[in-house]
Amino acid sequence: MKLCLLVFILVPVFLPAEPLYSPTWGFRMDLPEGYEYVDGNNLDRYSFHGPGEAQFDIAVYDGVYQNVEQMARDVNRLLGNTGDTAFFDYEGMDAALFELRFGSIEGWGFGVELEGGTAGNPPLLLALAYAPAGKPGMDLLHLSALDSLAPSQAQMRRPGPITEFGYPRGKQKEAPISGTKMTTLVRENDAVAAQALIEREFALLTRYQFSPDWQEAWTRYYRMIYRDSWDRVADAVFQLERGMRVGAENMDERSFAEKALAFVQNFDYERDFAGSDFVNLVTAVTEGKGDCDSRAMLWVMILSQSNIPAAMMVSRNHSHAMGLANLAGTGARFEAGGIRWLVAETTDTVGIGLISADMSDMESWLGVLFE
Repeated sequence: MKLCLLVFILVPVFLPAEPLYSPTWGFRMDLPEGYEYVDGNNLDRYSFHGPGEAQFDIAVYDGVYQNVEQMARDVNRLLGNTGDTAFFDYEGMDAALFELRFGSIEGWGFGVELEGGTAGNPPLLLALAYAPAGKPGMDLLHLSALDSLAPSQAQMRRPGPITEFGYPRGKQKEAPISGTKMTTLVRENDAVAAQALIEREFALLTRYQFSPDWQEAWTRYYRMIYRDSWDRVADAVFQLERGMRVGAENMDERSFAEKALAFVQNFDYERDFAGSDFVNLVTAVTEGKGDCDSRAMLWVMILSQSNIPAAMMVSRNHSHAMGLANLAGTGARFEAGGIRWLVAETTDTVGIGLISADMSDMESWLGVLFE
């Protein structure tokens, strides 16, 4: 592989729309591409139209209901809903998952407690994702949209409610951190759950292959994985950050980033062309394997744990991904979000700032920012 040192390559990058955030109620959502806001009051009512006649509605009820179960009963009655409703615990909050079947409509709904509120009863969030019955493939949109909800700041780095319902994380267990003498704590179902989310989001991503929104869809795909993965590998990332600094507590940021880069560069190269081609980060860090994008995302998390701003860049033309870091020094740089990031290749044993000459056409790359 021919490598070249490219200094200050500055190409504006396309960035997707920001996920939606309610400053009043503190919840966040990252809807699939193609949803447009069509109605509401920007306070406690929101309505969106999406691809294929999909609809996504959100309402916040402050003090109206005593609990989620009471709200669910009333919603099912008002809609004439004949689908099942299941109650579960999501991040210590009462929650409900609705199967929507009323009139000529099918879909899914989610209800959960919110923080704050001014009345005696807790504020409750209700989200409904639905479309005309019989339209194929709509569950991917509905479930992904609902899973993107984070009821509060705490859930913005934890698995979404739909994934948590379908794949409860289970008990903690000890696992090795590949290539080190360290161990980490993971949940017994984390690897399976993380891979299930990846495959669902990849299946949704294929809908946008020929869409003008393919860039936005692709960057959202990585945002969804990042959000789902963070808490699953949080202990491993903490152990790695601490272990890499043992005996070198005053290590400068670039040296630390190089050390973290060497860790992921030593992974076994693994690809799965029959599926998403993305090894979940629990498997990546405990078994030491993965393709470029799983390595790059794990590297981003290690740097973020050390308070070093980091991101990714991905290219459909090159079927490749690399890390980005806001570091001083020379090397190939890529502009995204107003920052001139240093490039980091994760699948070849080269230093930060080096990029293969046949991949240095920076206009072929997209920036993926997580923070």
